[in-house]
Amino acid sequence: MKPASFRYISATSLEHALSLKAEYGDDAKFLAGGQSLIPTMNFRLARPAILIDLNRIDGLGATRPCDGGGARVGALTRYRTLERDAGFAGMFPLIAEALPHIAHPQIRNRGTIGGNLSHADPASELPAVAVALGARFHVQSTKQQRWCDASNFFVGGLTTDLQSDEMLVEVELPAPKPRTGSCFMEIARRRGDFAIAGVAATMTLGERDECIHVRLVFCGVGETPADASSVAEILRGHAPTEQAIRDVAAAAQAMIDPSGSVHATADYQRHIAGVLTERALQTAYQRARHGH
Repeated sequence: MKPASFRYISATSLEHALSLKAEYGDDAKFLAGGQSLIPTMNFRLARPAILIDLNRIDGLGATRPCDGGGARVGALTRYRTLERDAGFAGMFPLIAEALPHIAHPQIRNRGTIGGNLSHADPASELPAVAVALGARFHVQSTKQQRWCDASNFFVGGLTTDLQSDEMLVEVELPAPKPRTGSCFMEIARRRGDFAIAGVAATMTLGERDECIHVRLVFCGVGETPADASSVAEILRGHAPTEQAIRDVAAAAQAMIDPSGSVHATADYQRHIAGVLTERALQTAYQRARHGH
């Protein structure tokens, strides 16, 4: 299929892109990697009148350190760039573990971090990872710029907190605390397919190997990343036992509300989420203990 007719404009600067978005609003879409937008246009699920190409804008594809630790990742940063950055992978192993699950190498060569997060696909890995890491998003328009917590950014299926004249320009990732372990796992029918269910887990330990902080976020089991961190709070203050982790998994299964699909029933998604929770929390705990 072919997309409906549209006008193409190649933005020469961030200011140019934002002024075009302010002028055309919801009639305009940003083109970054195009790995999500172009297929929806070909199927005519999206029919933008204006396509604003961002790829000539300098600086939006850069990764830089934050004052006090952590990193800021430009919205046009390609998946593949982060995959090949050993220093970044060492600082954010949760992202490094999730990236190979995203589609296929050809798509990761073109797809961008900002495009993925702005598209807000419920089955996508990066929104759940961003919530688990406590990321913040730098959002900008011609009138203002603001920061939005990842936990508040995703408001529905394919829907974000972005206004019609705004663009996500940068992602801020706080540095993980010492003795933090993480794990990303998912189950898909085939490698590169959307996940039936996936989970991002992080755990920080104290001096006696007791859990002092834990995050648990699912992808693929709701319209937005499903933050189940509250049910994992029972682990805090103790060295996590197998039974305690099983209790968290059972509570998480009761908390989520998957809708099912042609690939899996809601009950099967809930079962998979429980199994992945146990494995991911155990793995995060062991990695925190042994410094991996």
